[in-house]
Amino acid sequence: MATSSKVAVLFTRPETVLEDYDRLLDLAGAKEALKPGTTTILKDNISWHYPAPGANTTPWQLEGTIRALRAKGFEDLVCVQNKTVVINTFKGEDLNLYVPIFKAYGIPVLYNFKPQDMTWTDFEPKAEMLVLKDIYEGCLRIPDYFIGKNIVHLPTVKCHIYTTTTGAMKNAFGGLLCNRRHYTHSWIHQTLVDLLAIQKEIHPGIFAVMDGTTAGNGPGPRTMNSEIKNVILASADQVAIDAIAAKMMGMDPLSIGYIRIAHERGLGVGDPREIELVGDDISGESWGFDVGMNFHRFLGWLSWYGPTKALQNLIFRTWLVKIPIFVSEFNHDYIQWPLRDSRKYKRWKKHTLWGQLFDEYSRVKTLANPGSRQSNREVDNRE
Repeated sequence: MATSSKVAVLFTRPETVLEDYDRLLDLAGAKEALKPGTTTILKDNISWHYPAPGANTTPWQLEGTIRALRAKGFEDLVCVQNKTVVINTFKGEDLNLYVPIFKAYGIPVLYNFKPQDMTWTDFEPKAEMLVLKDIYEGCLRIPDYFIGKNIVHLPTVKCHIYTTTTGAMKNAFGGLLCNRRHYTHSWIHQTLVDLLAIQKEIHPGIFAVMDGTTAGNGPGPRTMNSEIKNVILASADQVAIDAIAAKMMGMDPLSIGYIRIAHERGLGVGDPREIELVGDDISGESWGFDVGMNFHRFLGWLSWYGPTKALQNLIFRTWLVKIPIFVSEFNHDYIQWPLRDSRKYKRWKKHTLWGQLFDEYSRVKTLANPGSRQSNREVDNRE
């Protein structure tokens, strides 16, 4: 299969977004990047179970990618979800409106934390690991189900308090690492590079489809300011798509650790000057995004990088880990969401075209004719 440091970028609008995703995957070479006749995993991104704009895979991103892959002959699609200590996976796929899409297109959903779906197996990478073998004391485990299958990542364009930006490379974090993945936060950039090296060994095809219709500016991946950018991206090069997203956000990609290290190790291209851009002209895009600071980022800095870093084994590898988990969950779900972010979500849903499209998905309990927004509206009008 061909690999390419080519990134496709299109500007889109709600009326054409599903068709635009099909064109996007054509431009980015999805058919050439993925192995035919092989199960293809859809790895969506639920950064917060609440529908915070810019934080999570959008329903049109999920539906558009499914349609495009099916049109290119990739019929055997399955979605794999992961567990996070502060995120309710089932609540997330429900509130972010994935469930009707899974049902309409017949997409099975598996969970890497359910033993009946997959088991975690010892894995010895051929590539030199920067940190993972040391962090997990030589016993690296991954889900057996991932081995030998294509994977398509579905991240969004947004900032992240630990990695500056987050996208295709970070999306492997939840799928391939167990719920003890917080052990890696002090070495998060090297961890993402190790995970990409592992993906190249276990997946016959890797692809990413990124949604920036509403992008996340600020202390992500959850509590951000949503900004309408009307852009979608796709690539077979996970480093390149993250680099182009970062450049559009107004950042130097090679100043971001995981992009620079992956570029230096030959796992992809992180220098925008060496990436082939196809689709629409984005030369004028530089959004001035900034991670900024919030309470959660300050606590994270203290825990993983600051003066209390020496205490992380005590805090995060014993029963004391329940304390930061409780603080994070309480802060996000009982302070940030009800007092601030739910209001931002309601304004986005009411006053933006993308929010109105999201609301359309929320009112349609079943996609009567998958791929037809008009048929969805007719169903909605009958309710």
